[in-house]
Amino acid sequence: MTARIVSIGTALPDTRVTQSTLRDLFAAQPGFDRKAQRLVGAAFDAAAIDTRHVVLPQLAGAAGDGLPVRDGDTLLMPPTGARNDEYRRTAPGLFAAASRAAIDGSGYGTDAVTHVVTVSCTGMFAPGPDYHLVRDLGLSPTVERYHLGFIGCAAAIPALRLAARIVGDDPAAVVLVACTELCSLHWQTSSHPDQIVAASVFADGAGAAIVASGDPSRDGLDLDGFATHVTDDGEKDMAWTVGDSGFEMTLTPEVPRIIGREISAIAADVLGDLADVDAWAVHPGGRSILDRVESALELDAAALAPSRDVLRRYGNMSSATLLFILRDLLADPALKDGDRVAAMAFGPGLTVEAATIIARRASA
Repeated sequence: MTARIVSIGTALPDTRVTQSTLRDLFAAQPGFDRKAQRLVGAAFDAAAIDTRHVVLPQLAGAAGDGLPVRDGDTLLMPPTGARNDEYRRTAPGLFAAASRAAIDGSGYGTDAVTHVVTVSCTGMFAPGPDYHLVRDLGLSPTVERYHLGFIGCAAAIPALRLAARIVGDDPAAVVLVACTELCSLHWQTSSHPDQIVAASVFADGAGAAIVASGDPSRDGLDLDGFATHVTDDGEKDMAWTVGDSGFEMTLTPEVPRIIGREISAIAADVLGDLADVDAWAVHPGGRSILDRVESALELDAAALAPSRDVLRRYGNMSSATLLFILRDLLADPALKDGDRVAAMAFGPGLTVEAATIIARRASA
């Protein structure tokens, strides 16, 4: 039985902030010399992001309860425990909001959900997001729960793969997949180029999907196949570790170069004949990554437009971002029944996760 994404829901924090506001705030940090300020300006301006959403209103210059991260124009460096406490306070609501939207659009009631798969790499606690979704949504207490943690930006695809395996084994299963990332909690006020690049792209958001057996009376995205590939390079170039003052991202300039150098062979290996691809859902880790993928795969400028549009409006929301792109493709009338979608995302390692997806439109 083919597993199908029957609906996708998304949710965002209330605070929306422009890229220029965040750029000017970050560049104003004490101890940043002219070289660091120029690097901040270049990184933020080249990111191809207009706005981002954050759970910390102070980053937008507004008052707000919760984690204190700003004293005037000076960004503070709260300890990891305080940052994680804010994650625990704010993440469950976003998990629930995106999940409710996905359920409401699916044609299923909450009583139909049999499995929950949650995803996050920006916080941790127990009982975790999977448990809270059961309580917050009023799901059956017998729902099977799984949590995929610390996989990074690529994690939505393994989560969908797990959901597809569940539905393939049990055609009656209805799986809720929910991704929430609060990247803004881990801003590092450092002039190191890796931290500047991370601050220039990462944002907060949540996405959820209902995966179930295909229903010919409804539009959906059939999960046709999956593949994963670990590159020979990149273990030290993209990494995510727990530090004393938040989670610390390593994102070197080698990442786009590694992807650009190896993506052609990897894509052909994991996705098959690229000439058969009708649409692309590529995780926008950053503009330079999309540029490298576009160039290496010799795609036309329109191919990655859905990815670039999500990046421009929301930034890189880590694992949740791919669900925003798939949401837009599912709603796009230009995507016809039987069209083949290639999805790709990149995570620490450097790991490439991929999925082949077939668009399905409701039969007349």
